[in-house]
Formats: sequence, C-alpha cells, structure tokens
Amino acid sequence: MSREPISRSEHVERLWTGGVWGEGPVWIPETQCLRWSDIPRNVIMEYDSRSQETYVHRHEVEFTNGRTLDLEGRVVQCSHGLRRVEYELDGEPSIIVDHWGDRRLNSPNDVVIASDGSIWFTDPPYGILNPEEGHPGEMEYGGCYVFRYEPDTRELHPVVTELSRPNGLAFSTDESVLYVSDTADEQEGLIRAYPVNVRTGTAGAGFDFATVVPGCSDGFRVDEEGRLWTSSLDGVQVISPAGDVVLRISLPEKSANLCFGGVDGHDLFITASSSLYRIRTLTRQASRPPSQGRTGGG
Repeated sequence: MSREPISRSEHVERLWTGGVWGEGPVWIPETQCLRWSDIPRNVIMEYDSRSQETYVHRHEVEFTNGRTLDLEGRVVQCSHGLRRVEYELDGEPSIIVDHWGDRRLNSPNDVVIASDGSIWFTDPPYGILNPEEGHPGEMEYGGCYVFRYEPDTRELHPVVTELSRPNGLAFSTDESVLYVSDTADEQEGLIRAYPVNVRTGTAGAGFDFATVVPGCSDGFRVDEEGRLWTSSLDGVQVISPAGDVVLRISLPEKSANLCFGGVDGHDLFITASSSLYRIRTLTRQASRPPSQGRTGGG
C-alpha cells in the first residue's frame, strides 16, 4: 500500500511574493537553494533555505523557463529568448543545443534528464509568440515537438511530434513512460503518456493519461510511489499511476510548476503567478533507475 502524499496537519506556506509568473524550479543540494525563473521580469530568483532569504540570482537572463540537474549536478535550463537548451555554470550560460538540422528551435520550455544522461525537452512556441516571454520569431521546423538530445554524439531528434503545445514532462519511476502535458487548452489540462525506450530515444503510441480540471497542467514531477504532482489553475493536483486525482492542494493563485527538495527531499516547492510556496510531504521525487551507461561515444 502506498504512503499518503501529505499529512493532514500540513499547510501550504508562502515563502516569498512579488513576482509576475514563476517557472522552472529546481532544488540545488550543493547550496541548499531553490532556483526558479520569473519569466516576464526576465530574472532568475533563488530562495536560500538556510538564511530564508530570497534574492535575484541573475538579471537579463533571456527569459529562461524550465530547468533541472544533469547526472553531474549541473543546471540544465531552457532559454525562450535564445531558443535553446543551455547549461548554467558559475552564473554563466553556455549552449547545449539550439538547432534541429539547419532550423532553429521554437522556445524550449521544460527539460528532464534520463538515467543515461540524455536530455529530453519540450519545444512549444510561447517565447516567439508572446513578447513578455521572449522575442518575436517564426516556427522554423513547422511544429512543436518533444526532443531527445544525446550530449556525447550531439545528436538531436524528435520523439513526440503530435502535440499542439507540449509543455511539462516527466518520466515514470522506471523510465518506461514519458508523461507530457499539452497546454493548448488553458481551462482543461491534458496529460499524455508515451511508452518510451530511453536508450534508443523512441516512443510508442501515446494515450490520454489524465485531464486536469481546472487546467492547465504546466509543470509536474513524479514521486517515489509513481504519483504525478502537477500544477493547475487552482493549485496542485496529485494523480495516481492509474490517472485518478488522489489529492488537491489549493492555492490562492494559479500555479505554474513545482519540484521536490529540501534537506531530506520531502519539501514540495511550488512556483505560482506571484509567489513561491512550500509544503511538507510524505514522499520524495522518484530517483532515476540504475544507469545502463551512455548511449554515445566520447
């Protein structure tokens, strides 16, 4: 029997407010900080859990969005403004990938790292359509795909090509399924599930896993029990591996994304329209399966 997601005595705590649209949270164990973006303000923020202070980590960041840590603990993030996926090392960004062939990406939105080190990311057009999220531009390859990038070989190829606005993504606990949200309808969030082979970077036919009402499902994480914790218009919803909502966490504003963190990994951090929230849970983010080794050459 799976553990309950949270204790009934727990309540949401607002850690900071003053933003416009918070996105892309990641917990950085080395510094015990929660890092996230405020896209319209074009800044990256950090909350220091030791001092309980919140501050601007970097200004003029080219509208960064989703981020995660790779196998070496480096921050991998999506840049709307530069239409690329990049590392941020010691406060300086460096390119990972920005083209598919001779065509520029749209505006990479969210990113996950597989156990073999490959980088999977979504590429909707929000950064080239909305001036407050990037720079005006054209969709050069004619779609909005989920891509897989292999750092060793520098090969990029599409994995999922059928979605209108692919956004949040996460692997199941054993990496046999990739969950992807489609945010084309902001009132009703659709999450699709795709059987995948991580090492070959291939996906089977997808199916509707869950509908988040009120939508939309922007960003999410999978916990140790295989449950999916997703943002929604009214807070956070926790969805069982069977696709059923088992818990709702209400917030006074629209939430965008979330991640697990804290000293023991049991804190859930939630980025919302104007604020950063935290609630203690009884679970943690699912760990990666044992690595089968890198897929490419050196």
